Amino acid sequence: MFIEVCKSKIHQVTVTGADLQYVGSITLDEDLMDAANLIENEKVQVVNLNNGERLDTYVIRGERASGEVILNGPAARKVSVGDVVIIVSYATMDFEEAKLFKPRIIFPDTQTNRLI
Repeated sequence: MFIEVCKSKIHQVTVTGADLQYVGSITLDEDLMDAANLIENEKVQVVNLNNGERLDTYVIRGERASGEVILNGPAARKVSVGDVVIIVSYATMDFEEAKLFKPRIIFPDTQTNRLI
């Protein structure tokens, strides 16, 4: 049996931009991606703490050390600059393997989106 478990989580970062005209995705500072073990094009769920919106999208690499957290395309309608979001990725794995798996969870500074 296979189950889906939390693989990575960026707990509470602040949205720095919303670009409705972009094709789609979430742009993340490459430092956040590395720390959370996320790769470009990986599917993520974005949960908005300010308005309760939840959406699925994929990651694109932002400028390293920039603090960028930008929702692009239709997802830009689900946030406002300054909203605080949680970003989660999931992995499918064998049930027994999942019991031992430890997700990568990071807690950046919500003022700067940089690692503490």
